[in-house]
Amino acid sequence: MFAIVATSGKQFRVSEGDRILVDRVPAEVGQTVRLDSVLLVGGEDKPMVGTPFVSGAAVEATVVAHRSGDKIIVFKFEARKRKRRKTGHRQQLSELRIGAIRAPGGKGAAGPAAGERPVTAERPASKPRRTKASAETTKQE
Repeated sequence: MFAIVATSGKQFRVSEGDRILVDRVPAEVGQTVRLDSVLLVGGEDKPMVGTPFVSGAAVEATVVAHRSGDKIIVFKFEARKRKRRKTGHRQQLSELRIGAIRAPGGKGAAGPAAGERPVTAERPASKPRRTKASAETTKQE
């Protein structure tokens, strides 16, 4: 089973046991984090594609280490003005080991019981769209 997860502005294709590098997560080494923004869950069955996310699906990952990325050197230069500026940057990263991929209601799904599910708010009624045909009928009247 695999999943496509969106985190820190990037998308990752993960399966159980994989290790990924993401932007620093606010968790200690050894803690488990839950990634809820699952875009696709695939496996033996036909894949479940979210719009934009698959509701009820989650990926559990364990924080293996926190570290810094490669140094990026930023050099600004203006010709004929003796103006130079050199700075550097190292992105703070976390290494995650993927544990379980939870599909909604299917295999490996340890989702909440029916009583624990949050109540979704109803959408407010929007104004009906004005189409070309309805605009023409109001003009004729």
